[in-house]
Amino acid sequence: MTRSKLFSGLKPVLFTLPAMIPFAVFWLTPLLYVLYLSFTEWDFMSPEKTFVGWENYTDLLGNPAFYKALRVTVLFCLGSVLPVILLGLGLALLMNRKLKGSALYQILLFSPWVTPTVAVSIVWSWIYQPEAGLANAVLNFFGLDSIGWLQDPKWALTGVLLVTIWKSVGWAMIFYLVALRNVPSDLLEAGELDGASPVQKFLRITWPLISPTTLFLFVVQLVSALQAYDQINVLTQGGPSGSTRTLLYLYYQSAFESFQIGEASSVAVVLVLICMLLSVLSFGISKRTTHYQ
Repeated sequence: MTRSKLFSGLKPVLFTLPAMIPFAVFWLTPLLYVLYLSFTEWDFMSPEKTFVGWENYTDLLGNPAFYKALRVTVLFCLGSVLPVILLGLGLALLMNRKLKGSALYQILLFSPWVTPTVAVSIVWSWIYQPEAGLANAVLNFFGLDSIGWLQDPKWALTGVLLVTIWKSVGWAMIFYLVALRNVPSDLLEAGELDGASPVQKFLRITWPLISPTTLFLFVVQLVSALQAYDQINVLTQGGPSGSTRTLLYLYYQSAFESFQIGEASSVAVVLVLICMLLSVLSFGISKRTTHYQ
């Protein structure tokens, strides 16, 4: 009887073991190794690593570049996550009306998402060219002055954000479109019979029922924004004057340009902690705001 109970208790472990082994090998072990490196001084080439304790973290907290990168990261998250969700929802509401050629529009809007970020960024770097780029040509056509999209610190982050939003909005639209089509029609009909306006039906019926999709998109887009690298590297390399250097790009520069692995690892640990904290807060808030059918 004792053996049977023991085996029953081990069953969940045995079933999850095939998934836990790659998780431990490819995620947990590297994470613990990076945590260890954050307490050392290493240049990537020396055979020995010097243990320095909390020195990397104290230096990081006293580095103005860290706070500037943190500010850029916050602005990048706010400037990409919220517009992607709002524009994706707006497009989904439009496509849900079954307009003529909506299937073609959906394909065109979704295609940037499946296109490699590097390729997208290269195309946009041509669009942002100061002299012959399409972006300034459009501005000049309407009588507006040209903008140094990637050369001016005031506009560089905006330029990177436009690329990020353009690439992701079609992906968010598809998820919202599926969620909208899963809203029970009888609830909408009941609201209409009760005299609810289209806005009231959306706010009282549709929005609560698609809130799980909103939570999913918010968390995934937030993590994606914190991990943004390709478009920044291709378009601006973190410049000009650090105006587009996020925490992840600061990590890249510390590790692979300055070869300060300990310092870079401390940035990575802080970034992971921020990501975990924001995810926990998101799920905590969602318990009150997310409605599951």
